[in-house]
Amino acid sequence: MQERTQPMDKSPDAFRTISEVAEQLDLPQHVLRFWETRFSQIKPLKRGGGRRYYRPQDVELIKGIRHMLYDQGYTIKGVQKLLRDNGVQFLVAIGSGDMAAVEAIAQRRQAEAEAEEAAAQRAPAAARDDDGMLVGQPKVRPGRRFFGLGKAEEDGPVQPGEGRLSRDNRALLQEALFDLLECKRLLDQVR
Repeated sequence: MQERTQPMDKSPDAFRTISEVAEQLDLPQHVLRFWETRFSQIKPLKRGGGRRYYRPQDVELIKGIRHMLYDQGYTIKGVQKLLRDNGVQFLVAIGSGDMAAVEAIAQRRQAEAEAEEAAAQRAPAAARDDDGMLVGQPKVRPGRRFFGLGKAEEDGPVQPGEGRLSRDNRALLQEALFDLLECKRLLDQVR
């Protein structure tokens, strides 16, 4: 029997163990396990005993993540945003060094963003109800104390004329409230 002194060369399409990937990319194994918790796109196959086997595409994605974190100075959140905005193929292309694919994906994403912006500009103004609120939006109405107008309803009846807003001021406040709700909606989409 002949003893092996060199590890057996694997096909480029073969799955890799965590130790092989760690050695190939010069990363500690615990970093690979940590990245799995931060990047849901890294999904190695797990076999008995929790052994991880990485597909070639997983390795290319990890190469792209490593490049962006270590060579380009991105934060984990920055790379997560790149994945969200451009997709997995973008970082796989970076990991494999396919700059033509990176450029094509970036151009496609730019064209999509421009098309979305143009569609938003062509869209008709949102329908509003009698109170100036968007139709279909929840009616959020701040209490009287929010505006510093004195008693809340639970404090007793409000006398006529006490704490009334003019029609113009009410419209301005409702518009400000609409703007705040729209900001909240946009922030919720980003999260």
